[in-house]
Amino acid sequence: PLPRRAFRKISLVRDAAMRSNGANGREDSMTTITTRLTRDFGLKHPIVLAPMGFAAGGRLAAAVSRAGGLGLIGGGYGDPAWLDEQFEAAGDARIGVGFITWALQKTPAVLGPVLARRPAAVMLSFGDPHPFADDIHRAGARLICQCQNLAHVADALDAGADVIVAQGAEAGGHGALRGTLSLVPEVADCLAARAPGVLLLAAGGIADGRGLAAALMLGADGVLVGTRLWAADEALVKPRHHEAILHSDGDATLRTTVPDIARQLAWPAGFTARIKRNRFTDRWHGREDELRRNLEAEVPRYRQAFLEGDPEDTAVWFGEAAGIIHAIEPAGVIVERMAAEAARRLASGGGGGHV
Repeated sequence: PLPRRAFRKISLVRDAAMRSNGANGREDSMTTITTRLTRDFGLKHPIVLAPMGFAAGGRLAAAVSRAGGLGLIGGGYGDPAWLDEQFEAAGDARIGVGFITWALQKTPAVLGPVLARRPAAVMLSFGDPHPFADDIHRAGARLICQCQNLAHVADALDAGADVIVAQGAEAGGHGALRGTLSLVPEVADCLAARAPGVLLLAAGGIADGRGLAAALMLGADGVLVGTRLWAADEALVKPRHHEAILHSDGDATLRTTVPDIARQLAWPAGFTARIKRNRFTDRWHGREDELRRNLEAEVPRYRQAFLEGDPEDTAVWFGEAAGIIHAIEPAGVIVERMAAEAARRLASGGGGGHV
């Protein structure tokens, strides 16, 4: 059964929608959704930017925060100079940052200067959060841990996570095998029983108001949005990669290890990358051993294609939500529309079709 706190949350959404209606009974487009996430973080909307490496820079993070969500810079593999540049680009916006945890463990000194900037939150993904949890909390930041299964959730809770992200396999970029639709309510039940004060974000395939409304109904306090905001004007994404998503549907991606092999990154077992199917994946997916034997030629080819924004001979990092993305737009427009659509869905009791 859905945790009781989920029903409590949705009733607040309905009440908020009802109160915003005028005497004529029409719905006020400024209706907002109130959840534990919005209250605890001081947000207008329960939407958090996924800290996508090489895409979620300071401008995008700031745009999401200024629209009422929470923007997270994609700290990725931990380049100090790049991080400094992106924090400067964010200006005075209240933002956070995310890291690939196993990479941060190799260069832990990267974290100190970032914490000195007083981020609102630090998200750790794909590795053990324990070594960094105390420093993050001492800096006054919330610890967000992205999890792909229940074992990850248990580790994150033991480390003192304030927020859990339940990431489904639909997500673009790195992830694992569980689907969002079943993982989110299972994690919600786990938290309700073990750590009711910990917040829950849903991630994977959420790109419009329908997805946000569904996530809240499944027991989440908000959503972590990647692919839809990857397709934002402010994202650090090459123009032809943006064009590629507009010509793709949800069948146009696959999970694979070939971009990590081509980049010579030793990702832990169990994690694969969801990327666009293209000439690069056609050439090497399923032929990983041969790719490893041809790295001398393939590594520079891959890197050059990425620098040039070639959408065919390098990885293009988006997820299954591609099929419901039809325009590259400002992040603020995306966030506001997603929140408004979700509020309408929840106020009307859901339903099919387009909003």
